[in-house]
Amino acid sequence: MEIKVQSIKFDADQKLLDYIDKKVSKIEKFYDGIVRTEVDLSLLADPQNKNVKVHVFIPGNELVVERNNDTFEGAVNDCVTTLKDLLVSEKERRYK
Repeated sequence: MEIKVQSIKFDADQKLLDYIDKKVSKIEKFYDGIVRTEVDLSLLADPQNKNVKVHVFIPGNELVVERNNDTFEGAVNDCVTTLKDLLVSEKERRYK
């Protein structure tokens, strides 16, 4: 599975990129047909100003999850948790 990370209007450090790669690659075990994953990182004006948007491309569909948090790591964890549930339900729906 290809994981593409884009940081908007800032440069993400290698430690954050490695963390994202480690966490997002775990969703592959919940759905075999993932084509690619795109992760967008951005900063907001809110107190919870770290925004993460994850696009997961599967055949015939695209799942999008967006979360805000105080840290990028927290937002990535929230996205991955939600994506696990979405992928499991998508797999169950497809392979009934």
